[in-house]
Amino acid sequence: MVYWNKHAEIMDRSQMAELQGARLQELVSRLYHASPFYRSRFQAEGLLPEDIRSLDDISRLPFVTKQDMRDNYPYGMFAVPPSEIVRIHASSGTTGRPTVVGYTKRDIGVWSEVMARALTAAGINNQSIIQVAYGYGLFTGGLGVHYGAEMVGASVIPVSSGNTSRQIMLMKDFGTTAIACTPSYALYIAETMREMGIDPSETALKTGVFGAEPWSESMRRQIEEQLGIQAIDIYGLSEIIGPGVACECTAQQGLHINEDHFYPEIINPISGERLADGEKGELVITTLTKEGLPMVRYRTRDLTVLNRNQCSCGRTLVRMGKVLGRSDDMLIIRGVNIFPSQVESVLLNLGATSPHYQLIVEREDNLDKLTVMVEVTEEMFSDEVRKMEIVEYKIKSELASVLSVAATVKLVAPKTLERSEGKAKRVIDKRQIG
Repeated sequence: MVYWNKHAEIMDRSQMAELQGARLQELVSRLYHASPFYRSRFQAEGLLPEDIRSLDDISRLPFVTKQDMRDNYPYGMFAVPPSEIVRIHASSGTTGRPTVVGYTKRDIGVWSEVMARALTAAGINNQSIIQVAYGYGLFTGGLGVHYGAEMVGASVIPVSSGNTSRQIMLMKDFGTTAIACTPSYALYIAETMREMGIDPSETALKTGVFGAEPWSESMRRQIEEQLGIQAIDIYGLSEIIGPGVACECTAQQGLHINEDHFYPEIINPISGERLADGEKGELVITTLTKEGLPMVRYRTRDLTVLNRNQCSCGRTLVRMGKVLGRSDDMLIIRGVNIFPSQVESVLLNLGATSPHYQLIVEREDNLDKLTVMVEVTEEMFSDEVRKMEIVEYKIKSELASVLSVAATVKLVAPKTLERSEGKAKRVIDKRQIG
């Protein structure tokens, strides 16, 4: 088994807890004296640095949210002088002010390190040629993967996102063995390959490292079948560091969190109560070593579960399950909580349509109405109407069973729904509430 940092990745659990506790104490002390934001937060809770004696005391610390970052825009949460910030990124959010993140030189080193661990776990090494099709720029995806890939010695093709036919040409001509992008874009690449008359076997592609949006096991199967690769899930968020917070190994049994740098908790998203391993809830992360923009108990809004059992790959790092959705992106329709990932699983498990869909929520006569737009395949579109009606009925029935809410299902022609070269826009909420 190959590791990038064997000492950290197979560390004994008791040793890891001791390291995390020491780093937490140092972090709280540093922030109390260096960050006006955190000092005021700690004082509001009546906390002094010496009150945090072990990991068990972390629950005494207050949560931090994305709204805190917006309220302190742009640099109010930085914990070092401006002269020590060597890189600035910002979130790709579409509402409100962007969330601004800053990195010291050491932070960039840590980021490269955890990405090197992630890519090594995914089977990427100095023999690999990796095509980075995440966006470069303020979005952390492109440069995050880039630095980690260079650290492991892989040949990097920094193509960024977009221009899909060119992506495929470069993939063939340059002998790309691994691609990094969003899972929805991977499916779009596969679709474009078919249109171009190119079989994935004509490429050297073996591995895909996909993240930046929730995706189901069903979508994983679709990607692996259509591109003939192993699809690896990677997790990160700009507020914490970017990609590399966690990543699957080739065993695909959960995402290994680099917990010597990012301490994870699972909480009830409503009450804030800490939950036990195996219970589904919201992921909360504390950055134990971040200098420029440390985060103490940051509420990611991502829903998942934690597993501390040793993986078959030998890594002892805690694993998180695939992100099941987001607590703040959750749709509440007629009192029922609904996540796009639930709809995706139904559609892909039935296997009668393409993997492109969109949820449209409207309010008519004070009642919520959910419409699921689903693209059919070319074969089905040219089939008889009766068969289309049967598929539509099957989808509608299965959605009603899974969601406990009736939905209108509309089958639409191939390539009707907008394609995304970044994060797929799965939900359009047209409700005027309040």
